[in-house]
Amino acid sequence: MKIIGLTGGIGSGKTTISKLFKAMGVPVYISDIQAKKILNSSKVVKSKVITLLGDKAYTNGVPNPDYIAQLVFNDLELLVGLNAIIHPKVHSDFKQWAKKQDAPYCIKEAAILFENGGFAMCDATILVVAPRHIKIDRVLKRDQTSLSNIEQRMENQWEDQKKIPLASYIIENIDMASTKKQVQKIHKILLSTCISNL
Repeated sequence: MKIIGLTGGIGSGKTTISKLFKAMGVPVYISDIQAKKILNSSKVVKSKVITLLGDKAYTNGVPNPDYIAQLVFNDLELLVGLNAIIHPKVHSDFKQWAKKQDAPYCIKEAAILFENGGFAMCDATILVVAPRHIKIDRVLKRDQTSLSNIEQRMENQWEDQKKIPLASYIIENIDMASTKKQVQKIHKILLSTCISNL
């Protein structure tokens, strides 16, 4: 089974694209969701996160996402440290998940697939792009957060122009009708590629 990485900056619409692929029967692994589960369930991860970020990283044994985000998105060293704790666990979890899937290809959705080098473990990659103002508007509506918080998070991700040369396929996610056509086209290409390589 081929592994296809799906990524894009905050507000690009990775979740929307993931749902479109899933609706066509493609197994989809959402790294962010699994990372949150690991933060909740792994005692080893919890201990390391508290050592890195302090006791306030957890409240009554549950991760404090606002506190964690406030720290790591204002301190690149802490962000790198947190990713170093969580990403190996997510990668291991993904490998176990992938073994259970029965499809020509699966999708691994990850926000910083290029930034952390995870794309090297994929057979191909899909990059979701959109104009900066559209991405900001989407996140403002979705997260009820401030413009400064969004811009801080954007600064910790690569610009689209840096990712584009590394991507196998690019989806411009502005108009839903157009987005669906792009997803369907890539799905057909991936299916034909996977079948021809059998």
